[in-house]
Amino acid sequence: MVLITGATGHYGKAVINHLLEKGIHAKDISALVRDEAKAGDLKAKGVNLRVGDYDDYNALVAAFRGVDKLLLVSGSDVVNRDKQQENAVNAAKEAGVRHILYTSFKSNNETESSPIAFVSKSHLATEKQIKESGMFYTIFKNNLYLDILPMFFGEKVVETGIFLPAGETKAAYASRDNMAEAAANVLMGKGHENKIYNISNTENTSLIEAAQYLSEIVGKPINYVSPSTEVYFETMTQAGVPVEYIGFFAGFAEAIKQGEFVTENTDLESLLGRKPTSLKEYLTKIYSGV
Repeated sequence: MVLITGATGHYGKAVINHLLEKGIHAKDISALVRDEAKAGDLKAKGVNLRVGDYDDYNALVAAFRGVDKLLLVSGSDVVNRDKQQENAVNAAKEAGVRHILYTSFKSNNETESSPIAFVSKSHLATEKQIKESGMFYTIFKNNLYLDILPMFFGEKVVETGIFLPAGETKAAYASRDNMAEAAANVLMGKGHENKIYNISNTENTSLIEAAQYLSEIVGKPINYVSPSTEVYFETMTQAGVPVEYIGFFAGFAEAIKQGEFVTENTDLESLLGRKPTSLKEYLTKIYSGV
């Protein structure tokens, strides 16, 4: 039995769908959900629903009973994620889970000096706990999603262009669906015990290239402007963007600029058995016809 947490989220649901498409019977898949009412589509497919959340330790222990492989999808509550995921790992161990797989975070700077240390800190703590748990583990060091780029660009990117203080540095953005399929393949496969996989694209691309691709796709010039962080904050504040979002975007932009997501080695292609979706392919899918 495999269990996927965060099963109603984009990543968790994609992993389940890939498992089903690859021939795993729904009865052999369990999904951890906080609210069964929001998992009707999974229930209709025959997937076993188990109710629990990362704040309820006893519910997690009950949900993890009888599970051989557990895919722990990292929580979205950045503030409380340390404690929540500590609960999940401890509960997995108590429940007798044999193999835990975790969706961590790829960054070249894992120190407090990173502009996104607020994100990576909890991932590193969970990785350490998993490695010390005594369970078999597989850790996916996931690079930035291609899927996050439209959020960085904004809804009016075709009219206004790309405005982000990320400089000219490249990153190995990869699609969430590719990452989910790779995780499904690992869950189905053998020989992945105590492995750490770099889940990044095979190509490193910049936002300059993204603007060039967008220009080709929509048939009009799309400019990329990389302002200073100060100008970015001022401009976005005047546009009415909440300060917490501005800080989040600016932090990731600075990390991109500092080269935190550049990589020359990736396991994604080998886990997929084919080349991952490229930046141009992804942007074409999202913006063609706009």
